[in-house]
Amino acid sequence: MPDTPLHSASFAELDTHTFHDLVRLRVDVFVVEQECAYPELDGRDVEPGTRHLWLTRDGAPVAYLRILADPGGVARIGRVVVAPTARGDGHAGRLMTAALAEIGDRPCVLDAQSHLVDFYTRHGFTVSGPEYVEDGIPHTPMSRKR
Repeated sequence: MPDTPLHSASFAELDTHTFHDLVRLRVDVFVVEQECAYPELDGRDVEPGTRHLWLTRDGAPVAYLRILADPGGVARIGRVVVAPTARGDGHAGRLMTAALAEIGDRPCVLDAQSHLVDFYTRHGFTVSGPEYVEDGIPHTPMSRKR
């Protein structure tokens, strides 16, 4: 497996080229590949409490997630994505491990695409509500308490 360095930054620490590449990865997968027309730029990327984590190969992002600061000290993991050419190499698991290390003992939530519930369960999450459909894709709310 080629070298894939891990990066972590707030929005203020991102340069414009990197942010462009991260959003392009998200749009390429969530909007184009999964055919979900939704407002990808939701304003939460720029919040002071948001952390962006990503892996690069040859300088380009191949996997990404963001950690949001929700009310009450709760961390919310979202936009977990791996480029089609990098799937199956353990990148999502590596990002989740890094994200949970950053989050530490804070409670954490996420809305998993339902076919990935087992993946998130392996990272200590449990189902916390009923399945629902968003943008035509079944999702399941999950939480992790420490």
